[in-house]
Amino acid sequence: MTIQMVYLARLRERFGVARESLPHTPDIDSVAALLAVLRARGEAFATELAPNRAFRVAVNQEVVSLDHPLRPGDEVAIFPPVTGG
Repeated sequence: MTIQMVYLARLRERFGVARESLPHTPDIDSVAALLAVLRARGEAFATELAPNRAFRVAVNQEVVSLDHPLRPGDEVAIFPPVTGG
């Protein structure tokens, strides 16, 4: 089973990919664990997903917190916060 990843806005450009499938493994049981796996890729992933960077995460189109559990088949979108005026 997999997790479907979607990267939006500047993250799509920085990562060089808009979508990808990741294997859902027992150690990827939460958004925080998923982010740790992505950061471990280094380079743009480590920079853009660093704890001090502003971004949001949605699971199945609902914005969630870092402790949100992940299940096989989930769609996870990572995107910068939207500002407007």
